[in-house]
Amino acid sequence: MTHTPVSVVVVSHGRPALLTRCLTGLAQLAYPNFEVIVVADPAGAAAVRATGLPVKLSEFDELNISAARNRGLTLSSGELVAFIDDDSVPEPSWLDHLAAPFDDPRVVAAGGYVRGRNGISFQWRANTVDALGTPAPLELDGDAPQLFSATPGHGIKTEGTNSAFRREILARIGGFDPGFRFYLDETDVNLRLSGHVTAIVPLAQVHHGYAASVRRGADRMPKSLHEVGASSALFLRKHAPDRDPWGGLAELEARQRRRLLGYMVAGSCEPRDVNRLLRTLRAGWVEGLAHPITALPPLVGSTPPFLTFRPGPAPEPVYVSGRFHQRRRLRVKARTLARAGKSVTVFRFSPTTLFHHLRFHPDGFWEQRGGMFGRAGRGEKTFQIIGFHARVAKEWRRVAGLRHSIKMLAPRDDVTRAPE
Repeated sequence: MTHTPVSVVVVSHGRPALLTRCLTGLAQLAYPNFEVIVVADPAGAAAVRATGLPVKLSEFDELNISAARNRGLTLSSGELVAFIDDDSVPEPSWLDHLAAPFDDPRVVAAGGYVRGRNGISFQWRANTVDALGTPAPLELDGDAPQLFSATPGHGIKTEGTNSAFRREILARIGGFDPGFRFYLDETDVNLRLSGHVTAIVPLAQVHHGYAASVRRGADRMPKSLHEVGASSALFLRKHAPDRDPWGGLAELEARQRRRLLGYMVAGSCEPRDVNRLLRTLRAGWVEGLAHPITALPPLVGSTPPFLTFRPGPAPEPVYVSGRFHQRRRLRVKARTLARAGKSVTVFRFSPTTLFHHLRFHPDGFWEQRGGMFGRAGRGEKTFQIIGFHARVAKEWRRVAGLRHSIKMLAPRDDVTRAPE
């Protein structure tokens, strides 16, 4: 495998602590040839400077993720450009797996899998997306990368927090459309790559927490649906211009109402909040109908010098383990090892059947906790008879392809057309 130069772009607004954690995770990547570009508001920029890490930094305080990503794209120098959100942390093998399919010159984009807040279950795996922005599951056979060709009106979905593109191609199509300030931004790119090949890479994994922001609470309850409405209307006009826009609004309202009623049942909002949020959705839809649709000019300019993020060797992967009540001692040991340049995983188990949870600690180590007899992978049995040391060894083997002993899987040679 060749290690093609990769530029990793992180966009951040209002979350300096999470941005710092993301950079800590990026510093533990095994991939040897990458730079990091951060496009952040003033608080995030100050946090980046405080780390002292070699980062290309651009202050950007506008609430427009597409424009921010384009800013990062213009600062990039790698042959490939990858994107990850500030509330995400990559597995150490992320870039090794995500960049590998680009050894095939047919591949212009790649997307990986995204794990959710518990660190075990998946938020997103493989999907297609149609001209209405509706995703549909895409079945893959095993963990090897698989190649798909986008067709008119049917794209291969990549997630904004775990995707990569050939820089030249993405810049040539104008990057991200700034009309999508928050929602459907990467999906619009997927539809505009019709005829190109996208690799779906199951082992290229990031952990994404859906952190609170100006648009949603910590429980993912939206504070406004204006941008969802505006982006949805613009997307419909761009990719399904013959579709009745008001029928599209009715479908969107029905989906969002069901979602909000779920929050209401959970106690996150009241009936009046549902009505208020649906009003913001309609107002955004009207704005999206009026937004001008123009051709995106290529993003051109001089390429700045490549700034290697980590000139030294990749951190050595190690683990420490102990009982549930030994949290303090284990964390002290893990923190010490992380500061010494190790990539550390903590296994902390109780004599129970509790489900496992995994997170990346802000101090720079992975921490997996749960019952010694409980399940980690969601396909495992609810109860298993196993000793403590055997369970630790089993979990270390389970994460082998993600956190240590990286084994690359060759992509399938054939290219599958996107289902229509």
